[in-house]
Amino acid sequence: MMAAAPRPPLLVATDFSPSANLAVDRAALLAAQHDWPLHLAHAIAPGFLDELQRLLTPQVPAISSSLVGKAMAELQTLANDPRHTHGLDTDCHVLLGKPVDALLQHASDLCSPLLVVGSRGETSLRHLTVGSTAARLLRKSRQPLLVVKGAATTPYQHALVGIDFSPSSLAALRLVRQLAPQAWLTLLHVLELPFEGKMRYAGVDSDIIQQYRIQAQNKGMQQLRELAEREQILPENSTLLALHGNAAGLIHEIESNQDCDLIVLGRRGNQLVEELLIGSTTRYVVDESRGDVLVSV
Repeated sequence: MMAAAPRPPLLVATDFSPSANLAVDRAALLAAQHDWPLHLAHAIAPGFLDELQRLLTPQVPAISSSLVGKAMAELQTLANDPRHTHGLDTDCHVLLGKPVDALLQHASDLCSPLLVVGSRGETSLRHLTVGSTAARLLRKSRQPLLVVKGAATTPYQHALVGIDFSPSSLAALRLVRQLAPQAWLTLLHVLELPFEGKMRYAGVDSDIIQQYRIQAQNKGMQQLRELAEREQILPENSTLLALHGNAAGLIHEIESNQDCDLIVLGRRGNQLVEELLIGSTTRYVVDESRGDVLVSV
C-alpha cells in the first residue's frame, strides 16, 4: 500500500510583533485542529538590507547574513514556545524579497491551504492588510487569506459569511465550514436594488419602491434557504439574513450584535463583493472588525 501524500502546511507570516504573535497562535490552533503541518515565515525586503549596507563602512561585513541568522533564531524561538505553537513541530523560513510577493510565492510553492497574517505589524507586514497593498495581495493570492485580530483562546464559535450566490462566496462558505465545523453560521445577503435611485429621482411612489424592496428581500431569503438546504446547513445551527443597506455598516452591526468572532468574504463575485475586497469597505471591515477576517479565493 502506498503511503499517503504529506498534507500541505498552513503558512503564517510573522514580523515578531504582538499582532503577528496572535496570528501564530491562531494558525497553530487551526493546524492542531486539522492535523496540518505548521510553517512560520518572516520576509526581509532586499531594499532594506541595501539601504542599511550603504550606511556602513566597507570594512563592516555584509549584514544580510547577520539579519537572516537573527530572524531564523527568532523564528525558532517562537516555534519552540508552547504558548504560541502548542508544541507542534514547526518549520521556519526566512524569505528575501518584497514581503507580499515573497509570501505569496512561498505559499504557492508549499500549496498551503491558508495564509495567516496579523492585522498590524512593526515592519513592512503592517501594510499587508490595509490600503492598496491589501488589494494587490487579494488579487494576486491563490490561497485563502486569514487576517487575525483576536486572541485564539478557542476555536471559532460564530462566523458571519457574506453571500452573493457567486462561486466565490460559495467557496468561502465551504472553507469556513471546513475550518470551523462547530461554529454557528450567520449567512448575510446584502440586497442590491437595480434602478432604485433612478426610480426615486423619477418620482416613483415610495410605497411602490417599498413593495419592490420587500419582493427583493423575500427572493433573497428564498435563495438563502435553498443554499442552506443544498449545503446541508441545519436551521438549528445557522441564521439567514437578507437585508437592505450598506454592506460595511451591516457587517459591523451584525458582528457586534451577534458577537461574531470571524467574518468571511469571497474574493471574486458581483460588483458588491469586488467593492468589499478592493475598495474602502475592505479597509473598514479589517480596521473596524473585532473578529478575524477570512477571505476565500
